[in-house]
Amino acid sequence: MKKYKRTSPNPSFVRRGENTIPPHEGRRPHTVPLRKGDYRGFYISALIIGVLAIFALMWLEQALSFVLGPYWMRILMLSGIAIILAVSLNLVNGFAGQFSLGHAGFYAIGAYISAIVTKTWGNQIINSLTTGLHLSPSLATGVLMLTAIIVGLVSASIAGLLVGLPSLRLRGDYLAIATLGFGEAIRVIIQNSETLGAQRGLRGIGSYTTFVWIFVFVILVIIFARNLAISSHGRALFAIRDDEIAAESAGVAVFKYKVMAFAMSAGWAGIAGALFAHYDAYLSPQTFGFMKSVDIVVMVVLGGGGSITGSVIAAVALTALPEVLREYLPRDFQNFRMVVYALMLVLLMLTRPQGIFGRTELSIVGIWRALRGKIRKTHPVEEAGR
Repeated sequence: MKKYKRTSPNPSFVRRGENTIPPHEGRRPHTVPLRKGDYRGFYISALIIGVLAIFALMWLEQALSFVLGPYWMRILMLSGIAIILAVSLNLVNGFAGQFSLGHAGFYAIGAYISAIVTKTWGNQIINSLTTGLHLSPSLATGVLMLTAIIVGLVSASIAGLLVGLPSLRLRGDYLAIATLGFGEAIRVIIQNSETLGAQRGLRGIGSYTTFVWIFVFVILVIIFARNLAISSHGRALFAIRDDEIAAESAGVAVFKYKVMAFAMSAGWAGIAGALFAHYDAYLSPQTFGFMKSVDIVVMVVLGGGGSITGSVIAAVALTALPEVLREYLPRDFQNFRMVVYALMLVLLMLTRPQGIFGRTELSIVGIWRALRGKIRKTHPVEEAGR
């Protein structure tokens, strides 16, 4: 029998001519890292795929506008913004187990600051890009919109950091009251600021948000939340959620992780605010009141705390359900549509208190395995023959 020498799992230490264990026998094959020159082809391929995806999304936007019409297209766009808000709040309420009632405040900060930037310097930025760099007007508008989103992200993240540092030393109801006070303080400041439009609202904002922008950032926030959930940082947040004292005794930096989750959640809310401001082209302080924070919390609780899939489905359902009731309820019951909406929520929470998905996630692999399991139960002979 031929003997093999055991070598280091690093392929760079394997010499030629030695009898080493083949990678397919008893262990996973080695993956060869990319060389320095190989990244050029990878970046070119990623750029080509990205450009093709953008063109496909632009075509999809036109097709959806034709099929759905402007009214339901608006519901679809608002559902996308609601998904970003719900998944971002899920980082704090679902992953870290904290209870925040001031998410509308970060939403407002991202919306107003990004709107002020584009309203004040938007034309100058577009003119400098078209005349100085000779960019097309559509590409210059895209650069301006990306700048507004980055401004909303950074401003809301800084606000989340400043609010989180003192308030996250609190727990439970005290944290909820502190974040609620922050959200109401932001609304009162906006109402009394002439620069921000005061009670009249802020008008004259450029309408730059499209379906492509919302779809791209919905995908990005879902990927970000999913990667965070399966990382070591996500496991630390889940440990804090399950038992904060045990997590701290195990060496988890509880305060650091709570502030990190709070700042990231606020940043994504700022992105949603920037998208909303440049979609509606008008901002009113009443849009960012206490009830908006409650709506976002209901989306997270209804979907299931810690479930990204649940947040997505609950955000779409709660955004579209009032309009569906308006469309299909008899005319005599139109005034009671919000009562029906509230009763449906109460019944769902009574029958499913842990939320629609609880803490579980939907995945393509999981759906495929479930379907295969049903096929094997219904046709055991055929599966055994294969």
